[in-house]
Amino acid sequence: MSRRTSIHSTIINEQFKSLSEDEIITFLDDLDHNNDGNIQYSEVEAKLDQVNDELTPNPKTYNINHPSKEDAQRHAFLRSILGNDDVISRERFAERVRGWGIPSLKQELKEENAERKYMKTIGTWRRFRSWWAIKGPEIVFLALVIGSMIGFGLWQCLKYALESRYTAAFGWGVVMAKTCAGALYPTLFFLILSMSRYFSTFLRKWYLISRFINWDLSQSFHIKMSLAAIILATLHAIGHLSGSFVFGSSPNRQQAVAVILSPELVPRPYIEYVRSLPGFSGLTALGLFYLILILSLPQVRRWNYEVFQLGHLLMYPIIGLLMAHGTARLLQGPMLGYFLAFPTLLILVERLIRVFIGFRGIPATIRTLDSETIQIVASISSYILTIYRPGQYVFLQIPRISTFQWHPFTVSTCINDQLHLHIKTDGNWTRKLRDLIPTDEKEVKIKIGLNGPFGAPAERFYDYTHTVLIGSGIGVTPFSGILADLQAKHNGINGESVSVTKEGNTIGDDNATRVNSSSSNPDYEKRRSSRTLTEALSRTVSRRRSQSRRNSGTSPFPEDYKRVDFHWMVRDKNHLTWFSNLLNTISRSQEWHRSNNTNTFPHLDIRLQTHVTAKRKSITTHVYRWLLELHRTDEHPESPLTGLINPSHYGRPDFVKILDKHYDDMVEYKRLVGETDGEKLKVGVFFCGAPIIGKILADRCRILNKRGAEEGTGIQYHLMIEVFG
Repeated sequence: MSRRTSIHSTIINEQFKSLSEDEIITFLDDLDHNNDGNIQYSEVEAKLDQVNDELTPNPKTYNINHPSKEDAQRHAFLRSILGNDDVISRERFAERVRGWGIPSLKQELKEENAERKYMKTIGTWRRFRSWWAIKGPEIVFLALVIGSMIGFGLWQCLKYALESRYTAAFGWGVVMAKTCAGALYPTLFFLILSMSRYFSTFLRKWYLISRFINWDLSQSFHIKMSLAAIILATLHAIGHLSGSFVFGSSPNRQQAVAVILSPELVPRPYIEYVRSLPGFSGLTALGLFYLILILSLPQVRRWNYEVFQLGHLLMYPIIGLLMAHGTARLLQGPMLGYFLAFPTLLILVERLIRVFIGFRGIPATIRTLDSETIQIVASISSYILTIYRPGQYVFLQIPRISTFQWHPFTVSTCINDQLHLHIKTDGNWTRKLRDLIPTDEKEVKIKIGLNGPFGAPAERFYDYTHTVLIGSGIGVTPFSGILADLQAKHNGINGESVSVTKEGNTIGDDNATRVNSSSSNPDYEKRRSSRTLTEALSRTVSRRRSQSRRNSGTSPFPEDYKRVDFHWMVRDKNHLTWFSNLLNTISRSQEWHRSNNTNTFPHLDIRLQTHVTAKRKSITTHVYRWLLELHRTDEHPESPLTGLINPSHYGRPDFVKILDKHYDDMVEYKRLVGETDGEKLKVGVFFCGAPIIGKILADRCRILNKRGAEEGTGIQYHLMIEVFG
């Protein structure tokens, strides 16, 4: 076996129990079809090809040029681990299987159950604190919203129920209508405010506030608030139409009505209530509200997304009608307008900016990366005043598809003035976007509209010299910008070569023109430099404290050492090819810097770890999956399954052991750099994924903080629950 394969096997198997004897027997039975006690090499080879076709049905960009050569290399690899015998006895073959170090399928099941088992064994109070760390801020905010709805509703209910003159004139209907109206005040306020992306970005400047009011989850909240609003508005209308209007138009109630309204307004028939400004504006607004509801149904959105978006423009006449609804002052002064004014102004300004941007148009290039992914590259320095940060997202408009449709996408990278978006074409609009590229071409020039940027998780990321990034599936997309930004700045600051990929592309520049400092826009760079300088100055004092010790030659770490542990979990093989390219570029860059660095450790230490969590019920598929993962060549060092250079762990990660090991590493780091135990070392743990993993991380960070305090190491873990738009 090659040195590459041996090292790789050691890395990915160090935590696992090997196949059990029962599993090995099952595997051999599947290969020994004629039960003659021998394993035919041709059978092993055919099964390897079958599993390869099953697990990699779409060849990746790194092996499509010479598929027959890839087959030959795969078969040569199989020969290298099986030997040259065409027939192998079951006993000899079993011995070789044991030497492969393949983890047991039972191990994967054990890992999955370990997460729930861990939470059950930590005690009720710790479970509650972990749960609260993940869900607490959201629950407090929802409690505030619901509490305000109940409070305003109760206030109006008591006002109209306890004052007999209202019920004497309009009966029970006025109490029901005004109770629902009171609850509608905060409901409509939060409903409209949740649509403002600028407001959510502003709140992200303060972590605790952004956790408490997380508008990046606004779609779910917006839908719930819309349903609550239409129910309350309907009950409000019912209370008037079948209650207060009926009682208020009754002849024997006219004297009581005159006391509340005016003697000049009686007698007042039923139709006059409907024709009045409050009656007409309220019923019209309710009808338009139901129309928006119908146009928002999933069936309509699938049929025509543009109709869905245009239908939401009806919210502006609805808001105008609601503001006019109480101006007649029949029962009380207008109040709803005060609740709607601020959020409406925010949304109106935001939408006007978006319309202006849509007419302006930004030159961009759209490229095909693979069968599932396309890339949009745009130079944004002349069009955007705000500095882009890793992890942000933008709203994208393609005029050639639609003038009115805007869709949110995370910024993959933004190096110098080059903005990159990677888009998975799995929807109607994204497929139309792919169709803009002619079948015989790889790219095409287009005009786009960009509204943003929004959100900024990286503002907190740069507060730490040691970080742990944990994400799963497509939710890990924003980390691409963080990693690419780190590597690009590292390459530039240290004056080292950025041409480290096989194709000669820079970090985050998949098949794109090389980006360097000479291509940057001076104005954009001036704005970026001012913020970068501010960030650098905030860390200068802490660096200088240990600078003299590190320069003495006793520390293997450079003075600006920064470590990033990146964990990415996917259910199955990596479908995000563009992200594989980025990780591979970082792997190559890290390897280059390590080989050209005088220190034991590089200035930027990115440790990439990917975890494929899908289970395989077939022991044969499970074994061959591991063999394919081990198959690497010098020409194509990427895994045939994941497309990654770095080894992948097949199974669920044990974050208890991972964080405990990280703590031990930090203790050793402080010892080597000569920092005293009293000096603080803050580690940022950024997580976006399943709640159960978040609970484990929250508990472990708290335990390690307690351990750091008891041992006097000064090591602290700060968990950041990130929700990316």
